[in-house]
Amino acid sequence: MSRMAAVIGSTEPWQSGEVLPTAVCVLAPNPSAMTLDGTNTWLLGSPGHGTLVVDPGPADAKHLTAVQQALAERGQHAVAVLLTHGHADHAAGAARFGRVLGVPVRALDPAHRLGDEGLTAGDVITAGPVEVRVVATPGHSADSLSFHLVAERAVLTGDTLLGRGTTVVAWPDGSLRDYLGSLRVLRRLADEHDLRHALPGHGPACRAPAELLDQYLQHRRERLDQVRTAIEAGAGSVADVVAMVYEPLPEGVYPAAYASAAAQWEYVTGRPAH
Repeated sequence: MSRMAAVIGSTEPWQSGEVLPTAVCVLAPNPSAMTLDGTNTWLLGSPGHGTLVVDPGPADAKHLTAVQQALAERGQHAVAVLLTHGHADHAAGAARFGRVLGVPVRALDPAHRLGDEGLTAGDVITAGPVEVRVVATPGHSADSLSFHLVAERAVLTGDTLLGRGTTVVAWPDGSLRDYLGSLRVLRRLADEHDLRHALPGHGPACRAPAELLDQYLQHRRERLDQVRTAIEAGAGSVADVVAMVYEPLPEGVYPAAYASAAAQWEYVTGRPAH
């Protein structure tokens, strides 16, 4: 069985910083095989105006202080926290950050909110000159959202797109069927709005979102073909699929490979993973 290692997106180290005049990344100090260089906390706003803080990241006091310092250095102040989804590497620090700054935390999942306002597809949030439109992009997780920055011709994707490699469909909360649908939604958005930037939850920003999305969709088609071949060759369980398609694996990523294979198993066979 052929093993395919996805080399998608940038291969350069990511140091964060200003990507657009209204989009600055503060990189959380939580690098790993799963989080790449760390979690990207995005500051959406401009000097002298309120700023949206997207994904404050892990419950790390030094990181939250770094976010506050970045705001102060640019003459900005937070008016709300937005969450792309509720995974701990994106959201664990959100409630503390919101309380310290006295701002709401808005998320699709009520469990991750601070205050009365949530987020749903079609919502429009403004902060000074920045207009953000909320796009439902489930798949990586059931509560995954992306944020379309209209004037900047950019989309902030959480873990739906990464700046390097491909994302995990976190079965059973995540769904491959939903994820493929979300990639197609973002691909249409790229065409309809001539998107020029993808701002991911991990890894470098991308200046060719349509191309990146095409690579993601092609990779998923090829991976599903590999899974079908493995099943036809006798794979009778998700663990068999992992062994035949993914291994050998880097240390520490077996749970992610298993979750992805479980989502693929369900998609291909129509049966729950076992």
